[in-house]
Amino acid sequence: MKKIIMVAVLAITIASCAGSTENTMTVTGNVKGLKKGTLYLQHIADTTLVTVDSLVVDGDGNFTFSTELKSPELYYLYLDKKDNNSINDRITFFGEPGNITINTNWNTFDLNAKIEGSKSNDKLKEYLEVMSKFNTKDLEYARLSMDPKTLGDSSAFDSLQNLSDKNVKRGYLYAINFALNNADSYVAPYIAVKEVADANLKYLDSINNTLSVDVANSKYGKELKEHIENLKKETEQ
Repeated sequence: MKKIIMVAVLAITIASCAGSTENTMTVTGNVKGLKKGTLYLQHIADTTLVTVDSLVVDGDGNFTFSTELKSPELYYLYLDKKDNNSINDRITFFGEPGNITINTNWNTFDLNAKIEGSKSNDKLKEYLEVMSKFNTKDLEYARLSMDPKTLGDSSAFDSLQNLSDKNVKRGYLYAINFALNNADSYVAPYIAVKEVADANLKYLDSINNTLSVDVANSKYGKELKEHIENLKKETEQ
């Protein structure tokens, strides 16, 4: 009798695990204060935004999505609040196999989202936090260059343009160095092919050559390799 019970328990355990594999990504969380709306799990497939799964929310902001991944990549948690307002409605995160939690508020959906469980997303966040400083500085230079006093002073305008160019160059160098120093992260080829694809070929080639085997064979790793091959063909023509 004991053997029969043990076999039954084992069968139930196997059945409960059969729906997930080592490539399964499970995204769970809560949208605090959300009473009505629809949540969508999305990603880009062949340049098209595709909905992987959706959930109609009716009085409870808890959600769970599970999907099989071919490779770690950017995913989006989109909230349709039915309020005809498209502001603050999409959370971007780096998806990878395992359990990822996303907790946020319905009225500040993409602003204060807390994302846990993805090492790739942690690395992307680290990169974006520094890059935001370069972007903020560039916006400040652009604002100052449009000031009537600056427009009337060619020397001041040229000086600001020079500062802006240097800031952009520093941002590019930071992105390249970040990718080179994190060659074992799936974020490295993403940065190369999505953020600095127009960088000097030798830098892109250096990033590609330092990638770990798994990262090189990932979605963005393959895109980077293809991009470099196309650039080399263009230079040969």
